[in-house]
Amino acid sequence: MTEPTAHDARTAAAKAVLKRQAIETPSWAYGNSGTRFKVFTQAGVPCTPREKLDDAAKVHEFTGVAPTVALHIPWDRVEGPDGYQDLAKYAAERGVKLGTVNSNVFQDDDYKLGSVTNPDPAVRRKALGHLLECVDIMDETGSRDLKLWFSDGTNYPGQDDIRARQDRLADALRAVYERLGEDQRMVLEYKFFEPAFYATDVPDWGTSYAHCLKLGDKAKVCVDTGHHAPGTNIEFIVALLLREGKLGAFDFNSRFFADDDLMAGAADPFQLFRIMYEVRRGGGLDAGIAFMLDQCHNIEAKIPAVIRSVMNVQEATAKALLVDDGLLSAAQRSGDVLAANAVLMDAYNTDVRPLLAEVREEQGLAPDPVAAYHRSGWAERIVAERAGGRQAGWGA
Repeated sequence: MTEPTAHDARTAAAKAVLKRQAIETPSWAYGNSGTRFKVFTQAGVPCTPREKLDDAAKVHEFTGVAPTVALHIPWDRVEGPDGYQDLAKYAAERGVKLGTVNSNVFQDDDYKLGSVTNPDPAVRRKALGHLLECVDIMDETGSRDLKLWFSDGTNYPGQDDIRARQDRLADALRAVYERLGEDQRMVLEYKFFEPAFYATDVPDWGTSYAHCLKLGDKAKVCVDTGHHAPGTNIEFIVALLLREGKLGAFDFNSRFFADDDLMAGAADPFQLFRIMYEVRRGGGLDAGIAFMLDQCHNIEAKIPAVIRSVMNVQEATAKALLVDDGLLSAAQRSGDVLAANAVLMDAYNTDVRPLLAEVREEQGLAPDPVAAYHRSGWAERIVAERAGGRQAGWGA
């Protein structure tokens, strides 16, 4: 009998991790979306939060690793005293759970000059009220995480007091933090520009980290892979936040130029691999980090695009798990720069698709999730059943 090799052991260990991997999909990815200039509609798009959950359940059915769905309020608001509890039950009946709750303080006319950092106290109270409403919803859905993203900022020098806006932001975050339950968290996203042209109030990981550090253990940073200046070493940010225990979540997507929301791994799969290696290296695969997609599919079919994004994250994770730690450590200790780099490149250049196909088959799934979805007839069914009605989309 052939003795198992170190490679065999790494492969077996990788399979175990991949089988328990969980990637959250966003409800809004199943609706209509577009650019600032046009929202494009597609046949079969959901009209209700329940229909979004139906589509998300299909992604989990064929991938096996997408068990939760992020909600966006008010896009996914439901009425009635037990509305969100009923929605959670509906999700469970379809084999998924409700996940992160995302707030929206960027689509109301009152927020033209900002939400929680607005110079008008009345607007700030309105924005804070919405954030606290989202925590109330978390209580009903059983969600752990509240994700906060603020479009707040200024367009011109002198438009407002930069320091005062940070004080207002800190006050709002503190109020939300104090409202969180014992097992709830807030994850603070950042974006270095857009829509503010001069100064965004939470523009980078450092600003997010500084606020979260002051708040306490239930406040974490959310790293959106599309929200960085060109050339930013995102994996360094990930490594540092992991080291400090402050990495709470990812929003996975891709961008080529200034905007984001393309499928994860579409623009730079090597970057995604490097990020996932640092996640694995820092123990992030078992640290309660939320691995979420944050994408809007403008011209491509929604459900297959989400499935491919999930698969791309899986592939990057699988490659990261195959890095030979012993060889890498030896090369690093000896100062062999080329050998160390080669170890990482060998793992990255490995075709992990057969490995992932094996993992799926061992879980009773089809080896190719996209092909299985197309064979299922779901796309044709929703086009027929969802004809008419008001489709979900940005602002819906």
